[in-house]
Amino acid sequence: MIIICPGIHSPKLTDNFLINLPLNNYNYLVFPDHEKYAFSGDKLLTFIQKYAMNKEILLIAFSAGVVGAIASAKKLPQFSQIKGLIAMDGWGVPLVGDFPIYRLSHDYFTHWSSNLWGAGEQNFYADPPVPHLDLWQFPHSVEGWWEIAPGCQVKGSAAEFIEQILRNSNHVTKI
Repeated sequence: MIIICPGIHSPKLTDNFLINLPLNNYNYLVFPDHEKYAFSGDKLLTFIQKYAMNKEILLIAFSAGVVGAIASAKKLPQFSQIKGLIAMDGWGVPLVGDFPIYRLSHDYFTHWSSNLWGAGEQNFYADPPVPHLDLWQFPHSVEGWWEIAPGCQVKGSAAEFIEQILRNSNHVTKI
């Protein structure tokens, strides 16, 4: 099960994300209280307990939603199995866990400085840089570099990066 954890922004931006990163082949839920509680790991955990108890969970989080996602992921093993976190522009959020973490950033500076707080297993950064909200709304049109391993990069889009993670893993159940 994929749990989408938006930031503090209009739900229309998340609608755009879902249109531009088709997840129709996957079971997913969008955390509905993100405009008030994006930062709250406890509110997100309550939502997961209600709708995805005892399932394998992959979190896709954006901006302030990364804060709530990493906080809930620390407590999830009691209720569900956390299979990974895709953190999009979670600048300054320490990301450490006993599960795969992937970082996406809207520019190189955010990528570089976020890695000081915990690098992902694989990372992506936009090049050329894009506005923060564009990374979320338009992942299919955000071009950049996918860091597969230190010193090994591949050019592609943010959507391709996320889709490849979903395809190459057992993180989520397809419909």
